Amino acid sequence: MLPEHATLPVRPHRLAIAVATCGALLLTAGCGTDEGGTASEQVAADAGAGSTEPSATAAASPSGSESASASPSASATPSDSTSPTTRATPSDAGEAGDAADGDTAGGTRPGSGTGTGTGTGTGTQPDPAPGADAPDFPVPVEAGNATQLITVEARGSYATVTAWAKGSSGWKEQFSTGSGRVGSNGVTNGATRRQGTWTTPTGTYTITEGFGVEASGTSMPYHVVTDDDWWVEDPESKFYNSMHSAQGADFPLTESGDRGSEHLIGYPTQYAKALVIDFNRWPATPGRGAGIFLHVNGSGATAGCVSVPRATMDRFMNWVEPSAHPRIAIG
Repeated sequence: MLPEHATLPVRPHRLAIAVATCGALLLTAGCGTDEGGTASEQVAADAGAGSTEPSATAAASPSGSESASASPSASATPSDSTSPTTRATPSDAGEAGDAADGDTAGGTRPGSGTGTGTGTGTGTQPDPAPGADAPDFPVPVEAGNATQLITVEARGSYATVTAWAKGSSGWKEQFSTGSGRVGSNGVTNGATRRQGTWTTPTGTYTITEGFGVEASGTSMPYHVVTDDDWWVEDPESKFYNSMHSAQGADFPLTESGDRGSEHLIGYPTQYAKALVIDFNRWPATPGRGAGIFLHVNGSGATAGCVSVPRATMDRFMNWVEPSAHPRIAIG
């Protein structure tokens, strides 16, 4: 979000994590500003520096070495493919206000689901016993070669977000929060989703990089953003749906209008730390949506991203590892 007490021209953008008003400032909608949309949509930004989150109790999480020198442009194309999955669309539009934060250790995730998902692990781990590698994930999953998985089970604009790891005995839940948020209009089929609809795309997607206003102890490729960094959401730009600096930009350096992009440093709460969800990348189809991230909760629903309490996001950053080929499944 923007600095406190600042006012911006508004546009429907990225995760309206901003969406609810915790403070009275208006700004471009988005996870800062969700993917590009029309300038007519507005969202009240979180004026605080972050809600009070409980500290996460937790299960072992390796602390990775951080690399703050990652290139501001999108990282290399991942070799494993991803696939959107059809899912009913809740329309819980415009919900505001944070639910109570909370993280639970494995095995206490609220709610139940009927999702499917098999997936084969990679590396040198021994084969699990028959049936042990396919738990009853709460949403449809295409695990591929992932040995780390995040599931997002949406309820309108709210969600239960859970971390899973695959070991010698199969998939096990690691930790979970029932205080996640998704788009203010809920989730929609990732294969047909359009930009500016305030929805979060369903499906399974790789996670290959992160960024943030703050440094983060993660082993993922990670870029500490500066005033020069933008997430390009201009459908006419060749850099659409990637991070790019102001230098050499073929997109307007503004968050306003149909060609506006997201000035990442302007959202120190939501983008304190974030992981990029590889939706509509490699290739990026203009108009389908740009800038779908997993990031810190703002004051309400998002414009398309997935958000979690700060304590949970810190935990995800320390837990996720490139060698585990992490994926996120949204449903």
